[in-house]
Amino acid sequence: MVHHHSDLMSLMLQGCDDYWAWNKKDKSHEVKLLGTRQQTAHFHPKWSNGTAGVRGTRCLNYGTHYWEVKVSQRLFGTSLMFGVGTKHARLHVDAFVNLVGEDDQSWGISHKGIAWHNGKGRNFTKPFRENEATTVGILFDWSKGTLSYFQDGEPLGVAFSGLNRVNQELYPIVCSTAAKTEMTLGRRRRMYHNLQDRCRAAIVSKLKEEKQIDSLPLPNRMRSFLKDTLR
Repeated sequence: MVHHHSDLMSLMLQGCDDYWAWNKKDKSHEVKLLGTRQQTAHFHPKWSNGTAGVRGTRCLNYGTHYWEVKVSQRLFGTSLMFGVGTKHARLHVDAFVNLVGEDDQSWGISHKGIAWHNGKGRNFTKPFRENEATTVGILFDWSKGTLSYFQDGEPLGVAFSGLNRVNQELYPIVCSTAAKTEMTLGRRRRMYHNLQDRCRAAIVSKLKEEKQIDSLPLPNRMRSFLKDTLR
């Protein structure tokens, strides 16, 4: 348990903030994206007759990433899930199911404390308290191939390993069967890939918005390299 915490600490100290969002082009029709830069996913705005999901915009492969998902107090029902998946993982089904981990395209844990992959569930942690807001932290480490979880800052441990053997792009993914649930992205951090990446993060941290990048006296290719971190 302890070393996941130290992995997270080193990411917090040595990594950089990340700025990805929920993907408005890659979601169930039963998910509405709200707030600045699509950071809140609102599930089943009227009522729920199935399971709806949304992917994040950040490809996780080859890096170390940490992100937090703040869940509103509407935490109940069949399955609220947090994990990673490929572009082939389904994001909607007209039934109440454990959608993340239903097949070999995704990996996730549900609010009932079950870890799911390839249609098989196993007890991973104690169930979350229903109707109480909570923050789920997710740590993806490509070099170790692991997906670890935290709840309200407490480490829950490694739920999945071997993810560095997946030969497709992996993205953050969440889903819910409960009406009017909201999941908002909190802190997002990642490790630098190289020195160039570290320099880019230093520049972007001084800028408030994308249009400030346009005013920098730089070649277009360097501008677009800077903008890539804001997507």
